Amino acid sequence: MAMTNLNEEEKAEDYLFKIVLVGDSAVGKSNLLARFARDEFYPNSKSTIGVEFQTQKMNINGKEVKAQIWDTAGQERFRAVTSAYYRGAVGALLVYDISRRQTFDSIGRWLNELHTHSDMNVVTILVGNKTDLKDSREVSTAEGKALAEAQCLFFMETSALDSSNVVAAFETVVKEIYNILSRKVMMSHELKKQEPASLENGKTIVLTEAAAPAKKGCCSTG
Repeated sequence: MAMTNLNEEEKAEDYLFKIVLVGDSAVGKSNLLARFARDEFYPNSKSTIGVEFQTQKMNINGKEVKAQIWDTAGQERFRAVTSAYYRGAVGALLVYDISRRQTFDSIGRWLNELHTHSDMNVVTILVGNKTDLKDSREVSTAEGKALAEAQCLFFMETSALDSSNVVAAFETVVKEIYNILSRKVMMSHELKKQEPASLENGKTIVLTEAAAPAKKGCCSTG
C-alpha cells in the first residue's frame, strides 16, 4: 500500500520551470525558441514586441517536466517589463550572435540585469548563436568558453537555422535545474528523518550551504 501511495505521489509531481531568453535584439532568441518548441525557423522574423512565452514538455529521468520559456525584446525601450520578466526564473539562456561582436560585449550588462532582478542561483548557459554564419564570425569559440568559465556559466554554440545544439542548450539548463531540485528534495527528506532525534536532543537543524542550489556552470558542455 505504501508503494502505491509513493507512486501516486510521484505521478502527482509536476515540475514547471520558468526559463528566460536574454540578450541583444536580433541575436536569434525568438528563433531559438521557435526551433526548440515547434521545430520552426523564420528567416524574416521581426523583433519581439514586449514579452512572449511558450510552454514545452520534456522528459527528464522518466519525469515529465514543463519548461515555460519566456522571450522578450532586446531593445532598451522595453526595459519597463524587466522585473516581471525575470521574476520566478530558475533558468536562463544568455544569447549573443557570433557574427556581431557588440552582442557579445553586451553579455556582461545582461548578466548584471539577470542577477539584479532574479535569484543569483539561476542556472545559466551562455549561447553563441548563428554558427551557420561561420564566414562572418567575429567571436571565437574560445572567447565564448573563456567568458563562460570566468562567470561560472554553461556554454554552447548553436544555430537556430540548421538546428545545431538548440535542443541540447535548453536541455542542459532544464536537466541542471531538475538535478538541483532533486538534490534539495533528497536533502529535505533526510532532514525530516533526522528531525525527531535532533529535536529530542535539543539540537538546531541548520541547512548547510550544499543544500542551496549551486551554480554548476563551471564545466563547459559544448
